[in-house]
Amino acid sequence: MIKISKFFNQDGIEKMKKTLPLVPLRDMVLFPHITSSVFVGRDKSIKALSEAMAADKKIFLTTQKNPEVLKPGIQDIFQVGIEAKITQLLRLPDGTVKALVEGCARGKILKLTDEDGYIAVEYVQVPEIPIPEAASEAAIRTVFEAFGNYVNLSGVVSKSFFKGLDALAVQESRYADTIASQLPFKVEEKQELLECGDIEKRFFLLLKLIQKETEVFSMSQKIKGRVKEQMEKLQKKHYLNEQMRAIKKEMGEDGGASEFSDLEKKIKQKRLSREAAGVVRRELDKLKMMSPMSSEATVVRNYIDWLIGLPWFRKNRAKNDLNKAESILDRDHFGLEKPKERILEYLAVQILVKKIKGPILCLVGPPGVGKTSLARSVASATGRAFARISLGGVRDEAEIRGHRRAYVGAMPGKIIQTLKKTGYNNPVFCLDEIDKMTSDLRGDPSSALLEALDPEQNKNFNDHYLEVDYDLSEILFITTANTLYDIPAPLRDRMEIIQIPGYTEYEKEQIAKGFLIPKQLRENGLDDSDAGFSKKAILAIIKNYTREAGVRNLEREISSVLRKIATRIVKTDIRKRCQVTTMTVLKYLGQPKFRDSVLEKEDKAGIVTGLAWTQAGGQLLTIEAVTMSGKGRVMVTGKLGEVMKESSQAAVSYVRSRSKILGIREDFYKDTDIHIHVPEGAIPKDGPSAGIAMCTAVVSILTGKPVGRTVAMTGEITLRGRVLPIGGLKEKLLAAHANGIKKVIVSVENQKDVQEIPRSIQKQLEIIFVDDMSQVLEHALV
Repeated sequence: MIKISKFFNQDGIEKMKKTLPLVPLRDMVLFPHITSSVFVGRDKSIKALSEAMAADKKIFLTTQKNPEVLKPGIQDIFQVGIEAKITQLLRLPDGTVKALVEGCARGKILKLTDEDGYIAVEYVQVPEIPIPEAASEAAIRTVFEAFGNYVNLSGVVSKSFFKGLDALAVQESRYADTIASQLPFKVEEKQELLECGDIEKRFFLLLKLIQKETEVFSMSQKIKGRVKEQMEKLQKKHYLNEQMRAIKKEMGEDGGASEFSDLEKKIKQKRLSREAAGVVRRELDKLKMMSPMSSEATVVRNYIDWLIGLPWFRKNRAKNDLNKAESILDRDHFGLEKPKERILEYLAVQILVKKIKGPILCLVGPPGVGKTSLARSVASATGRAFARISLGGVRDEAEIRGHRRAYVGAMPGKIIQTLKKTGYNNPVFCLDEIDKMTSDLRGDPSSALLEALDPEQNKNFNDHYLEVDYDLSEILFITTANTLYDIPAPLRDRMEIIQIPGYTEYEKEQIAKGFLIPKQLRENGLDDSDAGFSKKAILAIIKNYTREAGVRNLEREISSVLRKIATRIVKTDIRKRCQVTTMTVLKYLGQPKFRDSVLEKEDKAGIVTGLAWTQAGGQLLTIEAVTMSGKGRVMVTGKLGEVMKESSQAAVSYVRSRSKILGIREDFYKDTDIHIHVPEGAIPKDGPSAGIAMCTAVVSILTGKPVGRTVAMTGEITLRGRVLPIGGLKEKLLAAHANGIKKVIVSVENQKDVQEIPRSIQKQLEIIFVDDMSQVLEHALV
């Protein structure tokens, strides 16, 4: 509700002081007698509007100096605003309020007061100094003419506006305010007009601003005109140039010789294959006949640039020092004897023969064992450039062999692109994640690789974009994969497979000491004087905080410990060496993420420990069996695949066929149901290697004989009880050793694979080789 009181100013003159709710405005200035729409979203402003509507619909409006301020104080708003009347209020769906207000009079703020949920303002009206009668008509006429000129140029207001303006000629103040409200002045300029109580000065200021806006608008129009004129000149020039080219062509003159001199110079300096040189010459002749502005000319020019940009005969000089290459490989990687041996063999033959077709090696192993970094080390050891492309998720043949030039935006395939970027035609070329390619309607990228990875064919590799043969035979291709199964057989046949198994605990410990800890010390701004790891601390991280075949997570956990040490140094500003122990690891990394062992506490009937292979390495697989009264049904659960379900059926059939020999009631299947379960049911499992473990679990539960808790087994079973070999034996035995298994039963045909197991682990594991199920039961049942 409006409050009115009287007070005396410094000159002793009595004035009327009013109080109204306040709504601060952003980026807009309102004038008296002008109706405008205001959108309000702040809670206090909405409350102020509500208070005004509940009273006499009067509100005070002023503009913020900075529109970004959310809660303006008296220092954030201009001191002169307007008293306004709310004529209409509308609440919008997004919570904001639209108010239609009409300005009444200027007001100067005395102070702000916080009311219940809104801001109230005390103000006095700004007195206006009238314009002398003699100057009134001159001021109105001058401003009217200036305003008319601006409107004629810009067309900002309609002609009907001028009819209403004539009626205001007798009210000079309202006349000036009405014109000011229609012009695109800055907020500060409009505020200056609002604060001006002297009407004559207000007219002079308004005239000055109108003239300034007219000049700015006139200049912008001139600039637009110049740009348009320039564009027309360029088009005219292009048209005349084309006419000149056509005339010179008719007269037999070569008008474009100077235009292509640089391109011809590059072609002469570049050593190309005979086929490529002929194609480049033909394409250049074709380009000379084309309009430089045509889209086809751009395509031809790009094609020529690609041909002369490729390293056709540029080679790295290979290093011929075998001992130095061996030291580089040993420096960068611990273990990995087989891959290193094969690479050194390749170097030795290259030294003797001087020229050899680049071999295609395929490094297969779980994530984090160093396949990609080994390829990089090979480049360093051989003195070659290193190039790498990731094939994960590639499903378009054109990504390998390029797009044909008929398509818009066509480019060569990834192999050619990478060679241009590398700048040499004999790099070590790593094709990463070759087992992750897929195929769809656009073609099969693995088929496109057949030519590139065939030593007999890749001398004449033909990219769809280049359409000329390119020699890839000098490249040492190294591909990486997690599983061999996912690589198509024809592609697999063209590569030399080198298996890289998971690391043992001893190997992980040595890698952490020699590679990971020094690297992470550098990356975290530390050195040997700041932190060191005890052997027990490293083993604690390996056993309790990682469960992997590689060392990626081990590196992350080491980095996590060192980051906490770095944080402590920065906070305390004391660089004191921290020796990381098992207690430090527990403090910094929290409770262990993995159990040290998953073995049962005692021998039990119907529970057998199997061995499984995963992409992350080997792991233990518990298999449980129970019997219950029923009708001879066999239930198998645990999210098992078809092969594993069939293995369970084969195991039960074997037990039924040997029930008398095994000491089991021959008609047990008539009234007994058997349930075989493999825990961790959310994880999919498949494969035949759990066959003998399932059979042992069934025999154990039917005979009541427990199975040794420190015994693990892996092998496929046949209906006649033969134990067949399985894959991934090294990873499985490493997992058995890491989890406290003492005896492992495997097929006698896997005896050759045991040679890959480190001697230290072979000594700690009793490995039993069997060829029949009866031998498995003899060693497994207690």
